[in-house]
Amino acid sequence: MTTSVLTYEQGYVIHVNQPGDELFYHLDYDERSHDLNMEFQHFHDFYEVCILLDRTAAHIIEGSLYEIQPLDIVLLRPSLLHKTQYPKGTPPKRLMINFAMPRHMPGLESGYNELFSIFDEEVPIFRFPEERRKEILAPINDIFAISQQCSTLQPVVIHHKFVEFLCAIHRYAAENGYVREETGSSMSRRMYAIASYIHSHYQQDLSLDEVSRRFYVSAHHLSRQFNRVTGFTFTEYVQMTRIRNAQQLLLNSSEKITDIAAQCGFASFSQFNRIFNKQSGMSPSAYRRSRPSQSKHEMMLVGERPQ
Repeated sequence: MTTSVLTYEQGYVIHVNQPGDELFYHLDYDERSHDLNMEFQHFHDFYEVCILLDRTAAHIIEGSLYEIQPLDIVLLRPSLLHKTQYPKGTPPKRLMINFAMPRHMPGLESGYNELFSIFDEEVPIFRFPEERRKEILAPINDIFAISQQCSTLQPVVIHHKFVEFLCAIHRYAAENGYVREETGSSMSRRMYAIASYIHSHYQQDLSLDEVSRRFYVSAHHLSRQFNRVTGFTFTEYVQMTRIRNAQQLLLNSSEKITDIAAQCGFASFSQFNRIFNKQSGMSPSAYRRSRPSQSKHEMMLVGERPQ
């Protein structure tokens, strides 16, 4: 079926290669219910594109809340802490695209760096007028059609079409009409501003008293309202933000674990080790060793439907 301007089939999956390969695509056409909302923000080492197809939802990126409407295009770069909050009721349909591609091809490096600058926007959410949206999403519909054909050229054509999709977003980025709306009560907005502040300053010494003074709210009121809005105490949120960032560094750098602990705002290595074990279920060194193998897999493309 076609939902507005985007072809959609419940439970359909398209993939080229596997996560961990230098080039891979995974397009997942599915619904997501409120009951499956993640508890805290997560990260991954690949790029992600999220396109909601009906209803509305919210995206939390580095602690900041963004309302999204159907056919908004959310672009998430690797290692960015984020989660989607889906509403109660009928599960919204969405297309989730996870991908990675090599950007070091001779003569194309600067072009790819410019293309991927769209993922570095301060607010990486794009909303286009209807006619422009049709043009931008057309390559994604082409990928859906191509996935149902049998050809050894499928992976090449899918890669080409996806680059075309990104190029269209970049070409028309100046027409982006997304405006962050002020939703919820003024206190809720203040709590999300505090969460965003934590993400920007987790490396520093963050105390409830210091942050409450900065945001002109009593420490007692901040503590109570922050828990109500985010589901975490102030201390829990700070610790989880620090641990998520430490996890990124453990997987994507060769820095010493003691240096990572200090860099992420922990007062001592013993404190870092204790909290990391509690939240991750393993030690920092074991977490680093658990990094998925980057071995290559045989290239394949599959269009899957539910059985």
